[in-house]
Amino acid sequence: MRRALIITYYWPPTGGSGVQRWLKFSKYLPENGWQPVIYTPSNPEQLAVDESLLEEIPPEAEVLKQPIREPYAIYHRLAGKRSSKGAGVNPINSQKKNWKQKLMLWVRSNFFVPDPRAGWVRPSVDFLCRYLKQNPVDVIITTGPPHSVHLIGRGVHKITGVPWVADFRDPWTRMFYFENLPFLPWVRKRHFALEKAVLDEADAVISVTPRVRADFVAQTDTPVFLITNGYDESDFAAALPPRTDGKFRLVHTGLFASDGNPLELWKALAGLCAESEEFASRLEIRLAGKVDTEIVEAVREAGLGEQLRLLGYLPHPESVAELRQADVILLPLRHGPEYSKVYPGKIFECMAAAAGPSAPCILGIGPEDSAAADLLRATGTGEMIDWTNDPAEFIRAAAVSSSAAGKGQVRTPKKGVRYLHSPSAKPSQETAAASYSRRELTSRLVQILSTIQK
Repeated sequence: MRRALIITYYWPPTGGSGVQRWLKFSKYLPENGWQPVIYTPSNPEQLAVDESLLEEIPPEAEVLKQPIREPYAIYHRLAGKRSSKGAGVNPINSQKKNWKQKLMLWVRSNFFVPDPRAGWVRPSVDFLCRYLKQNPVDVIITTGPPHSVHLIGRGVHKITGVPWVADFRDPWTRMFYFENLPFLPWVRKRHFALEKAVLDEADAVISVTPRVRADFVAQTDTPVFLITNGYDESDFAAALPPRTDGKFRLVHTGLFASDGNPLELWKALAGLCAESEEFASRLEIRLAGKVDTEIVEAVREAGLGEQLRLLGYLPHPESVAELRQADVILLPLRHGPEYSKVYPGKIFECMAAAAGPSAPCILGIGPEDSAAADLLRATGTGEMIDWTNDPAEFIRAAAVSSSAAGKGQVRTPKKGVRYLHSPSAKPSQETAAASYSRRELTSRLVQILSTIQK
């Protein structure tokens, strides 16, 4: 069996689909003739760890761990871990910050290049070079962010000559929050130089969206491949009990950042509740995972406090079940022009849920010309509505759709509506979603690995 050294910061992973990416690849690599060798920190700073995902680590996997020193404990003490404005799910955003947060962000931006895990690079290169002398591998794979991980792969590749694949789950200098970092001029140039070095020196680069791949192709002569994130069909195999609660569920799972706060949606839901007491009594806004304070405040300020259900962090199987039993799956994008090029990691699980029996529909909030909007249109699993547009008609349509009726819903606000799904559309939706299964994506990965072996 061939061996792939996978260098990743997130192991065991959090519940997010993007950081699950290499857990899922590792799960299916052995059946394709590859043994995953995982290198990861023994003490990473993470929002949450989903212990249920540990069961998916294949017995063939070898896991190597080394300690990492990070500045986040100091940051939390100085900036205030519970700061409600601009320091929650996504502290690197364009929102207003207090002076402590500004200072810490300046220090983070200019003292830790490319990111706060930079101090892990040299010890990791030394450790892995020693390890590989006794335990050779066929390929090195790095996955970032954090992009310090790519620098580890670069260092090991230079010393050992082992072929190297750089997997970018998100862009580097073209990531949506990059412009919100207060770089000194020389630090900014350093980021561009490091990104260029990684792109040029890797044997292959992998991107997760067509638009980001196009950006990378324009920057380097290294082959750039596309492998999106996806969903694991085994996560959707369990039978769920029928819903009999009569509620109309709007569900969001995962990280809900304040710079993606869908204010027009809360306004529309409040208007529909005022229009129909019945709708108000049936509406449930179910938020599972880490939710910024601004989101909760906005929902309550819209008069929807009674409809709000804060579920907290859920194990991955329960999070998937929430999607499958929703009537509307909420998929808000974050503000920023570069974010329109990427797919939210969760979009693929949302699509899988929206392609099944009695499927919900996905309500995307963000640019209607974004990569995510293109994907929803291509699979027929939902619609993207711009932040400034009124989504009330979408909600009306979802409230009277056949899937909602199948979950015990009744006709709610009665203005002109259109059905979002029709039975004849289901097969094409399921077929389109199937191409994003983790097993299928792993097969594509193996093809890439086979092409770069020397």
